[in-house]
Amino acid sequence: MDRLDAMQVFVTVADLSGFAPAARKLRLSPSAVTRTIAALEEHLGARLLQRTTRQVTLTDVGTRYLERARRILADVEEADSSAQQERNRPSGRLVVSAPLGFGRLHVGPVMSAYLKRYPDVTGELRLSDHLVNLVEDAVDVAVRIGHLADSSLVARQVGEMRRIVVASPDYLKRHGEPKTPGALLQHQTLQFGPASNWRFVQDGRDIEVTPVARFISNSADAVLQHADAGGGVTRVLAYQAADGLKRGRLKIVLARFEQPALPIHVVYPTSRLLSAKVRAFIDLVVESTEWKFG
Repeated sequence: MDRLDAMQVFVTVADLSGFAPAARKLRLSPSAVTRTIAALEEHLGARLLQRTTRQVTLTDVGTRYLERARRILADVEEADSSAQQERNRPSGRLVVSAPLGFGRLHVGPVMSAYLKRYPDVTGELRLSDHLVNLVEDAVDVAVRIGHLADSSLVARQVGEMRRIVVASPDYLKRHGEPKTPGALLQHQTLQFGPASNWRFVQDGRDIEVTPVARFISNSADAVLQHADAGGGVTRVLAYQAADGLKRGRLKIVLARFEQPALPIHVVYPTSRLLSAKVRAFIDLVVESTEWKFG
């Protein structure tokens, strides 16, 4: 026996003073209503209704139980309504995770526009280049660059990002422009992040080059500043070098050897009963951004 359903049946019988009219309103058979009331009374160990061939009346226990049952059902209805409204209208606290640099330059402005559009939402933007666990860290939605590992997360692609090799025109004038990935071994290279191979596509196959870095930093800004000053060749994400390229301070080299662009996704834990605040954020990203960096 479902207690709330049984309460609803009891309240309807009491309101309509009969089993038959209650059955019609609830779209149940009269026998189902009778069994439900009998099961409820057996559970409570008390008679709630007096039945005669002409009418149904409340006992003293039934009168008191009816008052409490109405209050309980009203509270449940209010809770359901509140939850449904929250699902249909963005409200509450939205936690978004994004990579440090990309989040500052591109996700932050989206967050500002989102909070202006939805005043009932409180926003938190967490910026980190470390991969976070959305469930354990209570993150509603994350922006991620790169191919995703298999997981239970739901992903929607919202853009793409080239990984490019750049140098200053001054450096290229002094040292020449590398024409193949292998030629990088003859150049001064600048490394952003942990040392790793630089991957390219040459003659239809993937190749790797392992340059010995002249300068290494965990800051893309620092590496690009050194490249801008003529310090050498570096490999970064396209958005990181966008300003230098626009101002002519940097130039892309080896473009025809680049690997395919990396996807940009928004990811979230589940698509079942997706909350209005998350759905609205994703919709705003799709509506207001063009994250195609190339």
